[in-house]
Amino acid sequence: MALIAVRDLSKVYPMGGGTVRALAGVTMTIDEGEFVAIMGPSGSGKSTFMNLLGCLDTASAGSYLLAGEEVGGMSSDELAALRSRRIGFVFQQFNLLPRTTALDNAMLPLLYGQLNKAARYARARERLELVGLGNRLDHTPAQLSGGQQQRVAIARALVNDPVLLLADEPTGALDSRTSLEVMALFQALNQQGQTVVMVTHEPEVARFASRIVSFRDGRLLEDVPHRPERAAGRLAAAGVGRSQDAATGAVA
Repeated sequence: MALIAVRDLSKVYPMGGGTVRALAGVTMTIDEGEFVAIMGPSGSGKSTFMNLLGCLDTASAGSYLLAGEEVGGMSSDELAALRSRRIGFVFQQFNLLPRTTALDNAMLPLLYGQLNKAARYARARERLELVGLGNRLDHTPAQLSGGQQQRVAIARALVNDPVLLLADEPTGALDSRTSLEVMALFQALNQQGQTVVMVTHEPEVARFASRIVSFRDGRLLEDVPHRPERAAGRLAAAGVGRSQDAATGAVA
């Protein structure tokens, strides 16, 4: 079943006395449970496409259905509500509150919902345990490694049970081994049914997805299925195994 369906999606930005076409008539679908990597050089339109999928921006033309719901024409408040209900975001720079514990950071998206305080903390704790940080609940970002901070960000993205997890260059601030740990976590979540769409400029990161979509000059250049490399296997070969700090052990 299609979770995402876009047709003739375009985005034009005013610039000076003219316009710049960042996205030019993209049509594609993404099914529930897919792990898709979006690639392309700077200015290709991949970030614009991600912003439209995340309801952070609106299209100039075309249609976008998310879980059967037409996004075009929604008000700012309606888009914010849709993001809260349906979408989790993971960013390159983690975007954690620096003086706030991992538990409180993970709980942030629940503050405007209907859950009471005890239920919010229980949900956030469960998501942190899911990503292997059950013993880091009271640590602030400064007390966590880069990989641990990104896992807090992933727990925060999952706390509202989104149908879509959007990751924008999620390994861009991490070293090679920690990047493998984060990709192993994404793959494990995907194996449990989570739909993941990831923007990356790194082919070695895209190889962990099961579908690679390439953009150039605002257009969809290539869309191919891919047999993903297993990040957990790479970790094991490197001798990381299933240590407490390895993401591969977090969601087993």
